[in-house]
Amino acid sequence: MILEVKHLRLVEAVATYGTLTNASKYLHLTQSALSHQLSELERRLGTALFHRVGRRLVPTVAGERLLDGAKRTLTVLRRTEGSIKRIAAGNEAVLRLTTECYTAYHWLPAILDAFAERCPKVEVRIVADAARRPVNALMAGKVDVAVMYEPPKNDKLRVIPLFEDDMLVVMSPEHRLAAQPFVRPEDFADEHLVMYTASTSDSTLFTRYLDPAGITPRKTSAIQLTEAIIEMAKAGQGIAVLARWAIEPHLRDGSLVALPMTRDGLRRQWSAVVLDQGSTPLYIREFCRLLASGPAAMAARGRERRPAAARR
Repeated sequence: MILEVKHLRLVEAVATYGTLTNASKYLHLTQSALSHQLSELERRLGTALFHRVGRRLVPTVAGERLLDGAKRTLTVLRRTEGSIKRIAAGNEAVLRLTTECYTAYHWLPAILDAFAERCPKVEVRIVADAARRPVNALMAGKVDVAVMYEPPKNDKLRVIPLFEDDMLVVMSPEHRLAAQPFVRPEDFADEHLVMYTASTSDSTLFTRYLDPAGITPRKTSAIQLTEAIIEMAKAGQGIAVLARWAIEPHLRDGSLVALPMTRDGLRRQWSAVVLDQGSTPLYIREFCRLLASGPAAMAARGRERRPAAARR
């Protein structure tokens, strides 16, 4: 076999940095050594891999083909090497997690405790900055599990259903809407709505109810901290739409009122989403199993066991 790992790294570096000088610095080789290595590789393959355009070296058709294979092969090798280093350090694997819901982090510690007992050598890392675009993070290999609602249909993704939850409109007990049996889209027209994100296109409330009804709240504010949203609602400074399990203690002590969104209510199906790579690692399957039976799932199912009068 002609190709070696050093050749793949050479082609990747030259294509990335554009010159032998810059590529040699990246590979910690002299420019002459790198030039000789490239010439010898082209001679053995019987074709040029780069041609000069101005001061830059640009891959030929053969070079592009080799570069594509080099990227894929080096990605696998780097992942394998990283995995072996983690094993050597006492960690069998790293599970990188993101969640589309900011309130999910309230129940996550209980999941992590249970997971640590079952998989003590697997490290869990929370990738919070991937929450806004979890699918992109999965496809880019930046996370291993994304907890999402309404994930897109994609042949490259495997969706593992977890649980459904209630989304309720929360407000102060003194709020003008508090005595109603449910909230209608038109009720939002004169309200200050506090949301996790300023993007209405990412909001189920807007895409499913307000936009179709042509309703725009009087004011919207974006706050990514659940506790702050709850305190604003308690103080009568706005209303919000939150998961029941995130506000249950405040409903019990009477500091908040929560109403269904329309007579039928608003429910979300939560799923764990992973890349579909044939066989999902055992530790990821175990983590998803815990998610499906964890605090949020139990709170959501508990709602089904309560009599209707207790759900207000």
